[in-house]
Amino acid sequence: MARRNFEDRTDRVFLRGIRGEYSLKEELRRLRSLPRVRRAEEIPFIDGPQEFSRHYLHPEDGLGQTLHLHVEEFAPGGKSQMHFHVNEAIFYILDGKGFELHDGVRYEWEAGDVAVVPNHTVHQHNNGDPQRPARALVMKAKPMFIFMNMLFQKTLIPRPKGPSPTGEGFVPREDE
Repeated sequence: MARRNFEDRTDRVFLRGIRGEYSLKEELRRLRSLPRVRRAEEIPFIDGPQEFSRHYLHPEDGLGQTLHLHVEEFAPGGKSQMHFHVNEAIFYILDGKGFELHDGVRYEWEAGDVAVVPNHTVHQHNNGDPQRPARALVMKAKPMFIFMNMLFQKTLIPRPKGPSPTGEGFVPREDE
């Protein structure tokens, strides 16, 4: 009797079946009809009071198929929730200084740096300056993970509901 190995199987399925109506021609027509420029003044900052987000390209808006792009503004001394997700995230630091906590390890950053959050990393973003805000451009391949049904994320410590000790009354900068 010939030995049969798992690797010899030809009927293996690597991804779940994806069913539904899909026309590449129609999808391209839809994508090409969408705006090519998004104006910052047309996209409000949301969240707060320590971390605010302006989502330029979000999975829910249907403008793109592979990227999630947003700006994060941290109030003086502000921080995000502690969380993790399957997709990685890249933070290009536009201004300010602060630090990441990744799996309990502190990583300092400042304007001009890139902070990389690897997949499955428990992390939190922190503005290290109690007097000035910090801002980052964030890029993620989150829509691809949603499409592949691989999006899993969890908040371990919720986003602060009140302002940071030195960030009372802070509002995101609209003129930058």
